[in-house]
Amino acid sequence: MHTVRDTHARTVQARADAVGALLDQVGGESDPLFPAPAWPPLRLDRPLGVGADGGHGRIRYHVAAYEPGRRIRFAFAPGPSGRSAGYHELTVRPLGPDRCRVDHVLESRLPFACRLAWHLAIRAAHATVTEELLDNLERAATGHLRAPTRRSPRVRLLNRLQWDRPIAVALPEEAHLARSAFPRADFEDAWRMPLRPGMPREPEAWERALRKAQFPVLARQGGETLLGKNAGHLDFRASLLVAGDQVTLGTVVRTHHRGGRLYLAAIRRIHPFVVRGVLRRAHRKLALAAPGAGERWSARHPEER
Repeated sequence: MHTVRDTHARTVQARADAVGALLDQVGGESDPLFPAPAWPPLRLDRPLGVGADGGHGRIRYHVAAYEPGRRIRFAFAPGPSGRSAGYHELTVRPLGPDRCRVDHVLESRLPFACRLAWHLAIRAAHATVTEELLDNLERAATGHLRAPTRRSPRVRLLNRLQWDRPIAVALPEEAHLARSAFPRADFEDAWRMPLRPGMPREPEAWERALRKAQFPVLARQGGETLLGKNAGHLDFRASLLVAGDQVTLGTVVRTHHRGGRLYLAAIRRIHPFVVRGVLRRAHRKLALAAPGAGERWSARHPEER
C-alpha cells in the first residue's frame, strides 16, 4: 500500500463565518458548492453530521468529523481488507475580518493497481472537481469568480466516458400519450436517467436537445412530449417524459404487414444502442450547459454577499 496526498487551497475575500455557512450545506438538496450537474452530485443519507453516509458517483465515504462552519472530514469506505482507505477534508481558516482560506486535503492508501489508475486518470479528474468546488464557493461567497477552472482535454474525455448510462424500465404509467398512441403495439421499450441538481425540468429544453432526431412533435401533455412518424411498413412514437427527478425516453411501434414485422425484427437489435446513445448525449449536453451550483446559489441569494 502506498499513500497518495493531494492538496488544494483558495483564498476567498469573504468572512470565514459566511464561507463556513456555505460549507455546512455540502451534501444537502441546495448544496451551493459541489460541482453538479457537470459531475455526479454529492449525496448523504441524512443531514450533514458525523456518521452521515454517502458519496458521489462510485466514490463512497462517510462523515468522520464535523466542526460546523470550520471543518468536514469524509472517510473513504474501507477496502477489501477492512482497513481505512483514507479521507478527504475541507477546512475554513480566517485570515482577517473579511478574508479566509479554504483548504481541501485528500489522503488515501492505495494498492498498486489503484495507484496506477490514480496517476493516469483519477488525479486529473479529482483536481478539476476540487477546483470547481472552490470556484463555486468563491462565486457563492463573493458574487463573482476571478479565474474559472478549465477542463483539460483528458478531463473532458474522462467526464464523457464516466457519464451516467440509461437503464431499461417499463414504459411509465405517466406516459399517457405513448400508451394511447395505438390500439395495439407490436413493440415498446423505455430508458431512464436521473436528473442531476440544476438540470432543466422543462420538456421544451429536452425537445431542443433531441432536435437532431428531426421527427415532428405530435402532441404535448404535462411533462410528456410525443414525437413520431407514420410509414407504409410501420408507425412509431417516441415519448419524452420529464417527471420528478427523472427523464424517460420510450418507444412504441405498430407494424402494418409482414414486411414491417421483418423490418422491426432487424432494427430492434440496434434500437437500444441508438436510443441509449441519444438520451445519454442529450443528458450530458444539458448538464454541461446548466448553471453551476455557485451560480444557482448566487441567483437565489443575492442579498447574502
